[in-house]
Amino acid sequence: MFGDLAVTWAARTEESGGRTSPEELLAAAHAACYAMALSHELAQKGHPADSLQIQAQCAFAERPGGGFAVSTMELAVVGTAPGMDRASFQEAARQAERDCPISNAIRGNVEIRLRAELAG
Repeated sequence: MFGDLAVTWAARTEESGGRTSPEELLAAAHAACYAMALSHELAQKGHPADSLQIQAQCAFAERPGGGFAVSTMELAVVGTAPGMDRASFQEAARQAERDCPISNAIRGNVEIRLRAELAG
């Protein structure tokens, strides 16, 4: 269950003061969805993750012609997957981003940047 969330303009452009913004909610949804996609990808490759720490942050900017837009989404993941090397982890991370439903919903409209690191 999702509780009440105060969504305000000030949370977008000033101090949040405990409130949120649609962009913060989008980033949270993207992080959660990507975590599921990466967890699945690693398990399919025979290296289930021991841990995944995922952060997502989107940029909210004024458009040159007027109005506002989410211009970029930064995904950062640090994970542990026993038996997996750095290159294989990064490829799994890229594949998971391509398979992530939220990534696919915003792709083409929002630039998605991914940084993946294998801990350890």
